Amino acid sequence: MELEKPRVQNIPGFYGEKLIDGVVINDLKMFSDERGFLMELLRLDDKKLKGENIRQIIASYSYPKMIKGWHLHSKQEDRLICVVGMVKLALYDYREDSPTYQVLNEIFMGEKCPRVVYIPPGIFHGTKNIGNKISVVIGMPSLLYDPENVDERRVNPLDNDIIPYNWNCRME
Repeated sequence: MELEKPRVQNIPGFYGEKLIDGVVINDLKMFSDERGFLMELLRLDDKKLKGENIRQIIASYSYPKMIKGWHLHSKQEDRLICVVGMVKLALYDYREDSPTYQVLNEIFMGEKCPRVVYIPPGIFHGTKNIGNKISVVIGMPSLLYDPENVDERRVNPLDNDIIPYNWNCRME
């Protein structure tokens, strides 16, 4: 019987062959004292995360074990931060001209691993609440939501012929 090679976390809280081209992970610092704690989420002058392109800020709440995804934007850039609970952010590069076309990434983030993730257009993404309480993900898109011209395409997270991904926890 041949044993399976382990998944290795070269970047803490990240699984994947390599980071999808254009995706940026920025770990956040927590500052704490006897009064509580503070975390700077994102500066609007942050060039790496294209902070100057942010057009609105949203909060997405998920119940435990719930999946929100897959969705893809043609023009919109996303920046996601989980500020309550823990989520698994899954990414799939759907850009045929990308050097990382069809690469999958898993990024774990939240209270135990504070980080912001920048997602360029053309990458399917979704989150799964992996904790035991409600999770809150802050989204900072580069476009204002327009119900008459929505820049989003969706694929069923559990049943589709596009993305070869299983949302279950891998026990290894």
